[in-house]
Amino acid sequence: MPFLPVTMEEVEQRGWQQLDFIYICGDAYVDHPSFGAAIICRTLESRGYKVGMIPQPNWNQKEDFMKLGQPRLAFLVSSGNIDSMVNHYSVAKKRRQRDAYSPGGKGGLRPDRADIVYANKLREIYKKTPIILGGIEASLRRLSHYDYWDNRVRRSILLDSGADLVLYGMGEHQIIELAEALDSGIPIEEITFIRGSVYKTKDENRAYDFIELPHYNDVVKSKKKFAESFLIQYENTDAVTAKALVEKYDEWIVVQNPPSAPLQSEELDKVYALHYMRTYHPMYEKEGGVPAIEEVRFSLISNRGCFGNCNFCALAFHQGRVVTARSHASIVEEAKKLVWEPDFKGYIHDVGGPTANFRGPACDKQLTQGACKNKQCLWPQKCQRLNVDHKDYIKLLRKLREVPKVKKVFIRSGIRYDYLIYDNDETFFYELCQHHVSGQLKVAPEHVSSKVLEKMGKPTREVYDKFVKRYYEINKKIDKEQYLVPYLMSSHPGSDLHSAIELAEYLRDIGHQPEQVQDFYPTPGTLSTAMYYTELDPRTMERVYVPKTPHEKAMQRALMQYRAPQNYHLVLEALKKAHREDLIGYDKHCLIRPRASEKAWEGRGRHTQNFVAKSKKTEKKYASKKKTIRNIHKKKT
Repeated sequence: MPFLPVTMEEVEQRGWQQLDFIYICGDAYVDHPSFGAAIICRTLESRGYKVGMIPQPNWNQKEDFMKLGQPRLAFLVSSGNIDSMVNHYSVAKKRRQRDAYSPGGKGGLRPDRADIVYANKLREIYKKTPIILGGIEASLRRLSHYDYWDNRVRRSILLDSGADLVLYGMGEHQIIELAEALDSGIPIEEITFIRGSVYKTKDENRAYDFIELPHYNDVVKSKKKFAESFLIQYENTDAVTAKALVEKYDEWIVVQNPPSAPLQSEELDKVYALHYMRTYHPMYEKEGGVPAIEEVRFSLISNRGCFGNCNFCALAFHQGRVVTARSHASIVEEAKKLVWEPDFKGYIHDVGGPTANFRGPACDKQLTQGACKNKQCLWPQKCQRLNVDHKDYIKLLRKLREVPKVKKVFIRSGIRYDYLIYDNDETFFYELCQHHVSGQLKVAPEHVSSKVLEKMGKPTREVYDKFVKRYYEINKKIDKEQYLVPYLMSSHPGSDLHSAIELAEYLRDIGHQPEQVQDFYPTPGTLSTAMYYTELDPRTMERVYVPKTPHEKAMQRALMQYRAPQNYHLVLEALKKAHREDLIGYDKHCLIRPRASEKAWEGRGRHTQNFVAKSKKTEKKYASKKKTIRNIHKKKT
């Protein structure tokens, strides 16, 4: 079966007069099950619907949106696999030059706030045709939300886009139910019953058994009201326990139906068994292809959902906390297809998902009563009900290692080290080190300060230290020299200069300096973002320290790379400001040397001075820069 039609000529070649659905996507067209657009389109196709794709249309021209004609049932709109604002801007709000989801990695082929721009353009052209939003960008903006790039609370994307419906979450159940409803002749304004959907109405009686959120105007005016609203949303993401949520605006009422149930193993198997071309459309060949495919081309998705539930991660908001997994047979069958790919060298790059070593629900209770609203599975300690078991994952990996032509099976999508260390049976730990690590294993402790880890929802440093110790002991036993690479984050809510210095001291003690440092990025749908905006912890309403100025963020980043010459003055300033001059000296415990030794920095002095001056200048211009960015966004949206 070929790629979906992208031109009217291809539609006619199939003998079709009109498409049922047209999918407008901010990504280039990649027909691979790691891309949400491909899954939704192939799912519809498997039910007999005629689907076409318009990837990365020129949003300044009507013609691009009209080239496949008017669909019989609806337009489907998504920004793509990644939020368009995250795709375009770094955490410092600087424009990125590359876009891995565009041909040749070229930037600028999708607009800011792609869902809104695409839907607005479609509504301008097609006044009555249903427009449905889906994907990560719409899913995390389905109700009022804090927007980091505008630094304000924005309305539900359903209102700003002019679309008729938002399908949130992974979407397979919702898209089929929607297609069948539209196909049976039900008007789009009457489709208010689909779980995992958000609709707008002026009749409050359409919703039932709901929780009313604070009014949008109150949420905008009061950070405390925002925190209250967010907590209600945060506690209603489970398909078993969640209720409908109602958010009132001056002119509309936005209703979020409870989440759709996660796909079970048999359903997941069917989704991943659909006919995907497993590569980008050949029209991109002359531009060098689409870079994003390289990361997933020889990887296998084994599960969905995550009960780890880190506070800075939006997975609970999008996929939910209940983990479901594909069967061994389904994954092995896909592996057997991979080995016949022309460029396959014998290495499966990953077998995982949101968290690689989760293969089922956290406990039996989740199956019938859902995930706990006010309790986490792994934080602050392991729940007594938690089922810690790697046996199924071990069996799967052993089967994959036995597939002919497979030389090595790696795990790169993230091991939850606390879950691993809680397993008294170390069989998986040994096999991980023996067979599934390529010289170094990447794990994500994120920080070491207890007060920062508490705001992150991450385990204590003692748990990580126990894992590290055991990792090196096992590698020594099996006579392998393999290392750990910790992912660490600066400037998360709760992190002051003292916490950042504590992290720097830890890096000094383990002899590691990260090549790259990730600042906390406030994106919609996370508890950490709510803390960043409100400076409150929505769970307790206690005050939270939040580093916000560019200069303080620069100091926290510099402390993580305190050895870098260009960071000297920032580190010096941070240590003095925190009254930690004991770390300035010649002893081995010191981070930097005192000013008296700055002769060693001659030749770099001007560079470092310029670096600090630029940082302070950025801070002074921060307010005006935010205003400029806001005005640009308003014009575009």
